[in-house]
Amino acid sequence: MNNEVTIHIASEKHLPYVDVILHTIAEAAKVRGTGIAKRNPEYVRLKMVEGKAIIALAGEEFAGFCYIESWGHDKFVANSGLIVADSFRGQGLARDIKKKAFELSREKYPHAKIFGLTTGLAVMKINSELGYKPVTFSELTDDEQFWKGCQSCINYDILMRTNRKHCLCTGMLYDPEKEEKSKKAPIPEKKLKVYERWLQFKRFVFLKGRKNTNGKKNFFQKLVAVFV
Repeated sequence: MNNEVTIHIASEKHLPYVDVILHTIAEAAKVRGTGIAKRNPEYVRLKMVEGKAIIALAGEEFAGFCYIESWGHDKFVANSGLIVADSFRGQGLARDIKKKAFELSREKYPHAKIFGLTTGLAVMKINSELGYKPVTFSELTDDEQFWKGCQSCINYDILMRTNRKHCLCTGMLYDPEKEEKSKKAPIPEKKLKVYERWLQFKRFVFLKGRKNTNGKKNFFQKLVAVFV
């Protein structure tokens, strides 16, 4: 078997991989226990046909995946559904897939802000290396169709009871205009450690079902300010 992993812009010939992609995403969400919006098979197929998805293969074996989608009349682009199969983790493949998706986003939507929602510190680190910065949800797209996609996540109640200000996910944004001007370095390792504690704190607060989450607003804003 050919073990060399190659990364491609997905097309119609990759449609047979949709089921294994969705299964891998669902299983990873169970392991993390943080919830994830469910992906519709037809939607993933559409992304492949449109040339808006990235797939990694080792020969014919599925290794990883990601796709891009535009929101707010192409003012925002999200890189979503990033997943790496268990047997290919720990090899830097997620970083390579994310980089390819980022390049595809910049090619198709050169003036758009690129964003993502994630609960994983590893993904946050990759995003940081690409120029993303942690932001509040208010800086992301206000496209209602995007936020409706969160309804299938088990943590959707958290998003709603905080008036769509906070959730277990963290928003990260790449603004091409600001990035060209600032050329900031990635988030230092020391700040990533603080960031990890922030994620743990959010899980503690929100999963306990506390109603008074608005009282945490200043705390979250201050933490975001540390990283931007």
